[in-house]
Amino acid sequence: MRAAAILPAPLLLGACNFEVLFPAGDVARQEAHLLAISTVLMLLIIIPVMALTVLFAWRYRQSNKEAKYSPDWDHSTALELVIWSAPLLIIIALGAITWITTHTLDPYRRLDRIAPGKPIAAETKPLEIDVVALDWKWLFIYPEQGVATINELALPVDREVRFRLTASSVMNSFYVPALAGQVYAMPAMETKLHAVLNKPGTYKGISANYSGAGFSGMHFQTIGMDQAGFDSWVAAQKSAGMPLDRSKYLELEKPSEKVPVMRFGSVDPDLFRRAVEMCVAPGKTCMSETMKMDMSHLPAHGEHAESQAADAPAMPHSHN
Repeated sequence: MRAAAILPAPLLLGACNFEVLFPAGDVARQEAHLLAISTVLMLLIIIPVMALTVLFAWRYRQSNKEAKYSPDWDHSTALELVIWSAPLLIIIALGAITWITTHTLDPYRRLDRIAPGKPIAAETKPLEIDVVALDWKWLFIYPEQGVATINELALPVDREVRFRLTASSVMNSFYVPALAGQVYAMPAMETKLHAVLNKPGTYKGISANYSGAGFSGMHFQTIGMDQAGFDSWVAAQKSAGMPLDRSKYLELEKPSEKVPVMRFGSVDPDLFRRAVEMCVAPGKTCMSETMKMDMSHLPAHGEHAESQAADAPAMPHSHN
């Protein structure tokens, strides 16, 4: 019975996807390397502790009459040094690694390479992609190419990509394990992610943050292709796709589940800004305009100070 239960395990494990540990993007590869180093450093403590626990239980078992019994023993300088110094050194190492990678893998920071030994020239522009998390689907806008898609992300390999992300209703999380770490997409805010894909192929993208009833089906496919293939893909969207304007966006914004891939051959160039500022609907005031109106009603700094001085009660003079 036990053997029968174990037999399917290789088949189940064979269906697992190890993109997190063996990704197709340089940023995700560095994150996998960080995960491996951190795990090894922590195992330097965990493995000896677990081994010594078993060893002590075996050595000092009741039936072992040769084990030395020292009920009054309470201190060993050498043992104290090992017990405290080893974890301290590991914590220092983990802290240093965390500080360094927090800066080098900052998603807002531009990449300095597309792969080991392949630096990015300063004048090279990244591919811009605007991402909107809708209920429950993903909208990808390519502002330079003037096209957009629902639930399909196409990327040229070995080219830096700069994502700008927002959400239409609730907070969500954009995550392509083969590409980079997850980044939150929040309504009325814009977050960023810089990444690069190094291998052609089709990869899975998901929402990594619960966002309601249709969350489990909020997946999209990420397609990596060479530059020529990407140019052909853009041309195909332009020729076959429908226009994406504000009225169409408002339709897409309505909650829907398991939405098939949709393609748009033209995009309102101001759509993403309006999505961020929550003013896609006609007659709705954008947040930046609201803030300007609020600021216009505030008195100037000097006038405010003079007004406060005029309204302040007179204080009696002190006499020496």
